[in-house]
Amino acid sequence: MHARTIDHVNLRIPADGLADAQAFYADALGFELAGVDRFEAGEKPFFDVRLAPEHVIHLWPTDEFDAPKATNYDHLAIVVEEDVKAVKATLADAGIEVERELADPLGATGEAAAVYVRDPFGYRVELKEPAA
Repeated sequence: MHARTIDHVNLRIPADGLADAQAFYADALGFELAGVDRFEAGEKPFFDVRLAPEHVIHLWPTDEFDAPKATNYDHLAIVVEEDVKAVKATLADAGIEVERELADPLGATGEAAAVYVRDPFGYRVELKEPAA
């Protein structure tokens, strides 16, 4: 077996988390929410944050949500097209605090600068510029 890429990540969020997901992932970070109409119509139990044409985060609202703790979850890394300076400006404009910044953490795409933020559900999100 040879993996090529990650198709999706599934994250549980609070049952009433749609508005917070919209505010953070769509309004602040600029990603598209997809499948919201089908979710709201009860046709599927989750909706998506579309990161790129072939990459999504499934957000699964549930009453059984437990906020992530350092012992069971660390972060989700997303390579973005912008450099860290532009990412920090976007975050500042949206009122999102940068929790941590690293000059060159190693990831699947190589070493590149990154910042870390928390989404409204407690998940740490790494926003990483493209590797040189």
